[in-house]
Amino acid sequence: MEDDDKLFRQQIDGVVPLKKSDRGLIKKPTMNAEQKSYLRQSAVTNQVVDEQLQGFDSVSDDYVEMVRPLDILSFKRPGIQDGVFRKFRLGKYAIEGRLDLHRKTVAEARIEVLSFVREAMSYDMRTIMILHGKGERNIEQPAKLKSYTAKWLKEMPDVMAYHSAQKQHGGTGAVYVLLKKSERLKEKNREEHGKRG
Repeated sequence: MEDDDKLFRQQIDGVVPLKKSDRGLIKKPTMNAEQKSYLRQSAVTNQVVDEQLQGFDSVSDDYVEMVRPLDILSFKRPGIQDGVFRKFRLGKYAIEGRLDLHRKTVAEARIEVLSFVREAMSYDMRTIMILHGKGERNIEQPAKLKSYTAKWLKEMPDVMAYHSAQKQHGGTGAVYVLLKKSERLKEKNREEHGKRG
């Protein structure tokens, strides 16, 4: 122990503490007008995004079961008739809206998917399509956006079913989405059927 102390003293022999004037001053970083504008815009965008995502608290980008690039996605809620689902997965219903997620991050894609479904519902759309890509640059790697898209759609109560698209619509790089009938559309159908009867 004494040897350690002696060695330490020898090592610091001649070392002089810094004077105050020898210390560097750390200045607060300054921002130009462009940087300030970017920060303000970013804060506004984040607020808009938070508002857009209200009501979608159950949809997250936490744990996701990964799928492979060529896997077929398929999901339907109880109550969807087999005939309706068969026609749907074969691409027989008119596609009323499309969303392309290529080159999006997971965070960007989540906002796009949630906003797109919400907007489609507001326009009484029933069948939409999301192009998530296959992520097949490496066929052995999981398809990240495809996996997350499947997870989010399953968690959204307005989504009644989804299925990988037919080849002419993008195959396993895209998914058909069947949306719940909006209250407006249900009322319209009731009126039409009431008039006929």
